[in-house]
Amino acid sequence: MKYLKYLSALLIFPLYSSTVIYSSVYVDVINEVQVNNTSIIIDNNKITAIKKGFIDIDKNDELIDFRGYTLLPGLMDMHVHFGGEYQSKAKRPIKVERETEAILATQHAYKTLKAGFTTVRQLGDSGMVAISLRDAINSNQLIGPRIFTSGKSIATTGGHADPTNGLNSDSYEYPTAEDGVINGPYDAYAAVRQRYKDGADGIKLTVTGGVLSLAKSQDNPQFTLEEVDAVVAAAKDYGMWVAVHAHGSKGMKRAVIAGVDSVEHGTFMTEEVMDLMIKNNTYYVPTISAGEFVAAKSKIDNYFPEIVRPKAASVGPQIGATFKKAHQRGVMIAFGTDAGVQPHGTNADEFIFMVKYGMSPMKAIKSATINTAKLLKINKDLGSIEVGKTADLIAIKGNPVSDIKNIRNVKFVMKDGKQIIF
Repeated sequence: MKYLKYLSALLIFPLYSSTVIYSSVYVDVINEVQVNNTSIIIDNNKITAIKKGFIDIDKNDELIDFRGYTLLPGLMDMHVHFGGEYQSKAKRPIKVERETEAILATQHAYKTLKAGFTTVRQLGDSGMVAISLRDAINSNQLIGPRIFTSGKSIATTGGHADPTNGLNSDSYEYPTAEDGVINGPYDAYAAVRQRYKDGADGIKLTVTGGVLSLAKSQDNPQFTLEEVDAVVAAAKDYGMWVAVHAHGSKGMKRAVIAGVDSVEHGTFMTEEVMDLMIKNNTYYVPTISAGEFVAAKSKIDNYFPEIVRPKAASVGPQIGATFKKAHQRGVMIAFGTDAGVQPHGTNADEFIFMVKYGMSPMKAIKSATINTAKLLKINKDLGSIEVGKTADLIAIKGNPVSDIKNIRNVKFVMKDGKQIIF
């Protein structure tokens, strides 16, 4: 019955001439300041004016009074996995059908929007789940954040995101480039073109080993430079971004040299890689909360398969330290959580860890707003509270700039100029 309640939630389309929001304080992420006592005017889905003080409104206007709250731009998470949440060995089902993933993805999207995240980047699923969910949300059939998705991740044989890892060799057919497993530049083009055909917005590569895959290494390089070059070249032909899962520095270096848009996790990133990322304007998406989650769970007997447990124990504690060093060095950072490793809807925990490891609350908020918008190349329309931009706004009880933990207290969400009723 609880889920039926989710499905019954409605988007309320304003029937007024304008919507006026009274704001005690909103966060200007461009100038990194807080602006007090303003009236924000919204027409259709755009912010058309921001005026000092609390203006008188026309009888045909709608007033939303958020005096006593802090307004932020809608938050953005650049690394989610709708459709799944990691389960311990004891709770893990024998099999999970794609249809199950699709059903769960609708709930995960709802929880994420409720947490204040109006835009996400889905980096890898079983294929068409997030693409289909994106289209259903865009056509107002479902409630959820704006989704940019890679579709199925691309791996090499035996690499992180090879779906046949851990299976008996007699139980599967050898995966093809279209299935997301490549070997060589020719395959790289075939894989990218298939994702374009599927309707993906970008490409996700697993250029090193990973923590949760049923394989030994978490950090060995798994793509040659020629293979990454081919993926990036093909993606650029089709106007697609490229994000790379990477823990080890050698795989990261190849990816950054090839011109990828972002490095995810970056656990064992070296200063050389950091400097290359600064030079090439490559974004770093840390996913500290996923690292903290797997590190904690690695201490529990039988939570992970035995091949996974030592990797989780090694990678988890390192991500925060790497984040701190990269931030101090000046690497561009975009907010991302890897939600789906940890539960969906807990995305805001990432802010707490970012501040713990040395980032100011204002910079952390900026990483999830204008920085993420720049990574997605949508910063002309989204990512800040400015005249002319799309009205994606959230209201927080308390002030997250003075205490970042308040960012969990989301009381109101507006996406694309529409109030969301939960």
